[in-house]
Amino acid sequence: MNLIIPSAHINMEYLRSPEADRWLFNADILVDKAHVVMLCEQGIIREEDAVAILKGLQEIERGGVAAIKLEEYEDLHTAIEATLIKLVGEVGGRMHTARSRNDEVATCIRLALREELLKMLKELNGLRRTLLKLAAAHTTTIMPGFTHLQHAQPTTLAHHLLAHFDALSRDFERLLDAYRRTNLCPLGAAALAGTGFEISRERVCELLGFDDIIENSMDAVSTRDFLLEALSAFAILMTDLSRLAEELILWSAPEFRFVRLPDEYTSFSSIMPQKRNPDFAELVRARCGTVLGCMAAAFAICKALPYSYNRDLQEATPHLLNAVRATLPSISVMRGMLEGCSFNVEELRRKAAWGFTAATELADVIVRGTGVPFRTAHKIVGAFSKKFGGEVADVTPDANTALRALDELSLEILGEKLSERGLSAEEVRHALDLEENVRMRSVKGGPSPSEVERMIREREDRLKKDEGAVELREAGARDALKKLEQAVGSILSRGVRLSFAGRLF
Repeated sequence: MNLIIPSAHINMEYLRSPEADRWLFNADILVDKAHVVMLCEQGIIREEDAVAILKGLQEIERGGVAAIKLEEYEDLHTAIEATLIKLVGEVGGRMHTARSRNDEVATCIRLALREELLKMLKELNGLRRTLLKLAAAHTTTIMPGFTHLQHAQPTTLAHHLLAHFDALSRDFERLLDAYRRTNLCPLGAAALAGTGFEISRERVCELLGFDDIIENSMDAVSTRDFLLEALSAFAILMTDLSRLAEELILWSAPEFRFVRLPDEYTSFSSIMPQKRNPDFAELVRARCGTVLGCMAAAFAICKALPYSYNRDLQEATPHLLNAVRATLPSISVMRGMLEGCSFNVEELRRKAAWGFTAATELADVIVRGTGVPFRTAHKIVGAFSKKFGGEVADVTPDANTALRALDELSLEILGEKLSERGLSAEEVRHALDLEENVRMRSVKGGPSPSEVERMIREREDRLKKDEGAVELREAGARDALKKLEQAVGSILSRGVRLSFAGRLF
């Protein structure tokens, strides 16, 4: 029997993750620079060697991914080191002193994810601000509230939009928590047991803008829980976005006519010239499934792996990247759709009465006005709804007619008229009036305009704090990288002086 042995090319291809490597390129250059600066400062490599390496890294950085011919190497880290050695000679090999690919790649992933999380947090705050502005403009816009997608009770558009705002606020908190556990530095852990060189893990942590080091070296190289946490946060966020997307899809249909989506976020049919398809909202809805799949795959890859590093972990990174590429633009798309959409206030108000949405308040009024148990009031109003075709009707009877009907029904069910127990036509009129119905619901978190306005003010304050939190973290990362470039510049400038002195003597 002849054995078929795979070619070296096929073997190499099987080991590679080129898309993830391209994503990590900038992070890898930063990690290399910080590591070399630290090695030089600690006296582990000579200053002239550090100068040569840093100059080579700068040249690679200017050339971008194309400069390292990634397709010729097993991975990004090998490609950068090999290219560096070609540029500066064997001294380039000193860059890898006191580290492993294990701690290097773990650090690169955290750096790259940190940047994506900052972008996501910023975009999410933009979407939340859009929702707040829309809510502020529609505190008195009456609309039907739904349960089971059936007309249930009247509410306001502002109240509905704030529900989405609050869900996205929790998403913000989850992403911020994920950022906190992502922004920790594994570098210096080497393969799993640290290194015998007198390195300063704290200095590298400082230069890269991490909040702290991951102390245990085995944990540092092998944990991907930060990645799983981020994916979980993405999946929950996309689930929340899919709910909003689904509502925009439904509400833009002729059966609802609640909203008109902006032209730039719809497409036209290739055969039916009258159609406007909510393609962008549909893709947000679909990409929720993509992110859920990425999360499930990453969890499956990471489960049951013994300590410490295993090559399996390489397979989790592409799923993280795919989830980022699905989630980040979805936030921007939802924001753009909401900023450009127009709500049909008249249609929202007209359909708010469909399905006899005032029924609950009418039952509450009967309880308050007559003292009968709620379950009895519920039975009377249920019979009243059937009598007037409440399941489909968009017109309710006047207060006097309604009271007479309630009396007839209560006589059958209760054995006496509600009017004889104190229920008045004026109370019935208030219960059937949708604006009054909503105004009455001023309990904390309810839809009454005054309560919604209070919630908007409170959420505006919260959003400003959240925006400040993102700006603070952006500034921290930015300042650290400036410090890194200054440290690189300091070494290079000393190298120039040394070269100059060498020429003089």
